[in-house]
Amino acid sequence: MELGYNSSMKTTTNSTPDSMEELNNKCMKLEKQNAELAAKVKWFEEQFRLSQQKRFGASSEKTPLDQLDFFDEAEKEAQPALTEPTLESITYKRRKQVGHREKMLEDLPVEIIEYRLSEEEQICPCCSGAMHEMSTEVRQELKIIPAQVSVVNHVQYIYACRLCEKTEIHTPILKASMPSPLLPKSLVSPSIMAHVMSQKYVESMPLYRQEKQFERLGIELSRQTLANWMLHGANPWLNFVYDRMHQLLLKQEVLHADETPLQVLHEPGRSAGQSSYMWLYRTGRGIPPIILYEYQTTRAGKHPCRFLAGFKGYLQTDGYSGYNDLPNSIQIGCFAHARRKFDEAIKALPESHSTASVAAKEGLNFCNQLFAIERDIRHLSDKERYKIRLERSRSVLDAFLIWLNEQSKRALPKSAFGKAITYCRNQWSKLESFIKDGRLEIDNNRCERSIKPFVIGRKNWLFCNTSRGAKASATIYSVIETAKENGLNPFEYLKYLFEQLPNLDTLDHENIDALLPWSATLPDVCKVPQK
Repeated sequence: MELGYNSSMKTTTNSTPDSMEELNNKCMKLEKQNAELAAKVKWFEEQFRLSQQKRFGASSEKTPLDQLDFFDEAEKEAQPALTEPTLESITYKRRKQVGHREKMLEDLPVEIIEYRLSEEEQICPCCSGAMHEMSTEVRQELKIIPAQVSVVNHVQYIYACRLCEKTEIHTPILKASMPSPLLPKSLVSPSIMAHVMSQKYVESMPLYRQEKQFERLGIELSRQTLANWMLHGANPWLNFVYDRMHQLLLKQEVLHADETPLQVLHEPGRSAGQSSYMWLYRTGRGIPPIILYEYQTTRAGKHPCRFLAGFKGYLQTDGYSGYNDLPNSIQIGCFAHARRKFDEAIKALPESHSTASVAAKEGLNFCNQLFAIERDIRHLSDKERYKIRLERSRSVLDAFLIWLNEQSKRALPKSAFGKAITYCRNQWSKLESFIKDGRLEIDNNRCERSIKPFVIGRKNWLFCNTSRGAKASATIYSVIETAKENGLNPFEYLKYLFEQLPNLDTLDHENIDALLPWSATLPDVCKVPQK
């Protein structure tokens, strides 16, 4: 009866399975599709939570201090042989410290305004006797002097000999010496050039806003004029300093590199929407900082190879493959990027899992252990750092790699946690290389901090108009950021450069070396007061 029923069903309905095997295959196929759809839904949920966190959540990636050793705190901190401490009460007096206000004001110029009674008012209201000055009360205020514009007339006197005028055919003429101008037949001075540059490249104020500022001061300076000044200030003048710093950069043995997109509107053969790139190269710890920006149209690896031609040593980056072809260099990875991916994996978790003991937190904890060691040895010598890393960091790295290999078998490759695992495993040889030399750092944050001023400025002026302007911006940013890292006031330093460079033999390296941001011959006015 059952066989007859199946036979009739077979002839009337084509969708009915012919056998149990076909039914099982269909079920397996549906289960596979369901698993794939579930994985996609989970991925989209992760992306949604990450986007919400980036939009509304805190941007800090710091882990609370009590979470640094979340998984092994008891084993690490326990000391069975340690006796219980005894308690005692301590009473002490603390001397009042010099206030923050006094420290802040001690190097500022002081203007004194005195308020006295007239002689007629210095009469005692009680006995009408003469009064004397008993004491004073002082009220302090901060006074700001807004930008002021004035005209400087450089009057050059010319001399001739009256006797020769009467008796000789040729009359000698002498001129009094006068500083050479930045730009002949222009109103630009060293001070206004430095002011416009520092306003744009330090304070991130676009030229069109500065144009309005000058209008309120009664001066008509178009943004086109200001832009021309910036181009001429960068090339030729600041390029002399830039090129010399480039030569010295290539002689170092430890460098950092990074890159960020930039939009240039008018560039031959390219549309306005195409992304160009600003590359950044800088020195490591322990030496006077050198920070150099370079503009290029693409993110191709040929650009760092050309810029760093002749460099031999360690190059620390974020893991971008464009640096891999650089000859004579040892690539060093960035653990901050690795840690960030575990942090994102935790933030992508649903709220119900955010406090659970999940694998992503274990990965974050390994990174936190390494960073905790780095904080302990930050101020030690290079040799001491190298020694302690071998003693403490090596064991953490070995355990971390074993854990990564185990987790790679379980994690979904396209999930946020899976991407963190994949990044660490693919970059491992570079990530662990920081223990090779005490001069190296665990991350590339030094370079990221240096590129941040450009990123902030880009949010205000958005794009560059031409490639020439982008190159000028790279030169100006390089000089300003190097000056800032060497403890200089950017405005005063730029002003000093523009006063000196037009009157020097710029082909002589000794002349340029005396103007570099770490030169001991720079005047004190260029330096930020030390507190």
